[in-house]
Amino acid sequence: QVQIVESGGGLVQPGGSLQLSCVVSGSPLDYYAIAWFRQAPGKEREGVSCITRSHGSTYYRDSMKGRFTISRDNAKNTVYLQMNSLKPEDTAIYYCAAAQGGYYCGPVEHEYDYWGQGTQVTVSS
Repeated sequence: QVQIVESGGGLVQPGGSLQLSCVVSGSPLDYYAIAWFRQAPGKEREGVSCITRSHGSTYYRDSMKGRFTISRDNAKNTVYLQMNSLKPEDTAIYYCAAAQGGYYCGPVEHEYDYWGQGTQVTVSS
């Protein structure tokens, strides 16, 4: 049984940084592409970033390019999302998701097989 646990969320001031972690257990991480999604209050969930299982190809939503960096450490079964220059509009619950196969990734929810419970990120002064 694959389980996903996110951590690293919290309250940060505008312009600040946070690093989210996504730990996958129950199966080797390198079987999966991993994505981060987020859902702000009153809005639909949207794809933030993802990384493939091999070569580490990445995708970023346009509004995150240059601010967010996704990386993976297969030995630690962990994927990271480094978030810099945070803005109030980045406030959301951030979810980690895993897709079997994993040679491709994109921001489409139904392509992902396993989901975590989410971690809250609040950007406010």
